[in-house]
Amino acid sequence: MSERRITGLSAAVIVDLVAELGPVWQARRDAELLDRPRRRAVGAGAKYKLVFVDRLLATLVHLRHGVTHDVLACWFQVDRSTITRAVGEIRPLLADRGCRIEGGLRLRTLADVITHLGATGRTALMDATEIRVRRPGAHRGGRSRFISGKSRINAMKALVISDERGRPLFCGEVRAGSVADITQARDAGLVDLLADTIDLQILADAGYQGLAAQTCGQVVTPPRKRRGKHLEHLH
Repeated sequence: MSERRITGLSAAVIVDLVAELGPVWQARRDAELLDRPRRRAVGAGAKYKLVFVDRLLATLVHLRHGVTHDVLACWFQVDRSTITRAVGEIRPLLADRGCRIEGGLRLRTLADVITHLGATGRTALMDATEIRVRRPGAHRGGRSRFISGKSRINAMKALVISDERGRPLFCGEVRAGSVADITQARDAGLVDLLADTIDLQILADAGYQGLAAQTCGQVVTPPRKRRGKHLEHLH
């Protein structure tokens, strides 16, 4: 857990963090205990199952990789609530030291994304991603509604837009797997949103062919492939 590939920090830096933040964490913990009315003798009660070093490592891994509390609980062999408490205690200590996650622009809707891209003149990438789901029971209607025509699995489909560097800007407008990519984009209101935007290009795959004409070329897709009979006619 202390390897640099996992935490992003060298062992020396982690040692310094433990030496610096450990006493602060202990002092805050002791102050909380003093503020409570004591009902048991000093030293009584449940012991910590996660020492400070492990709390720090769990928080660093969570912040670096977005690992869920459930997974960390399995790794450290504790309850999920213990990890949640640990992260809640360590993050303020790291923030006070200056180790903060940089604040960024929060784009909550597809309209926010299009407005942002239009204002900055950046090129975006668009595609749909599928998440496999369980097929409805045999006696329930709409069993074929979730079958994806692309992957032939039962799935839900989310619309994803990223910037030119691949950083996600939007993921939502979830539809059943049977819905075509272009239909999902249309239902999300993309065509109407692009009507009020200029100097914006969204690169997409062949699944979105047809949007270019509807968006004055703002959605860019590969050219349509010519069929064999059309090629013969041209010759």
